[in-house]
Amino acid sequence: MNKLSLVIVPWLMAAMMSTSVAADAPPDVMIRLVTDEVLGIVRDDGAIRAGDAARAAELIEQKVLPNFNFRRMTALAVGRDWRGATAEQQARLVEQFRSLLVRTYSNALTQYKDQSIEFRPLRARAEDAEVTVRADIRQSGAPPIALDFRLEKVAEGWKVYDVAVAGVSLVTTYRGSFTQEIRQGGLDGLIRSLEDKNRPFAADRSRS
Repeated sequence: MNKLSLVIVPWLMAAMMSTSVAADAPPDVMIRLVTDEVLGIVRDDGAIRAGDAARAAELIEQKVLPNFNFRRMTALAVGRDWRGATAEQQARLVEQFRSLLVRTYSNALTQYKDQSIEFRPLRARAEDAEVTVRADIRQSGAPPIALDFRLEKVAEGWKVYDVAVAGVSLVTTYRGSFTQEIRQGGLDGLIRSLEDKNRPFAADRSRS
């Protein structure tokens, strides 16, 4: 993803940072409601606006994780090698991929600059178990950027398993780099690489 996408995607993920919406709410309603709620929080959070990535990470850890299916996201990002992973490897991959996203998005979330989001009408049937909620990101002096939230319905309600910005899928983007890591060092090599990348951020958070 380009630099602009890395700024916008985490902001939109942060717009999911609420567990107050009913679990059985339609997916488009859920996203709309939490977007309005959380954008107000982010606008008023002086620490995040001042660049406090640890504060942003704390919010993401507490609020965003329940609304995303990180296991499915990780499986999609790892690709065909996921099926060959042991249960322990899968668990470690999910943990490290989640940490990678928190690290990336907490840093980028601090760059939020009052963009607005306009949702398109949801095109889905009542019986659909997977839907795409489409929207446009609007910001002053730039054309709108298309955004897709891909969700699935599980026992707990609707969960996001992918986000695409301007047609670029989050999990597909990571799949390319993960495939290269697996070719070089196998699944354990990918896990070690993720751990190495996440370790400094974890250390910084522990000192904050």
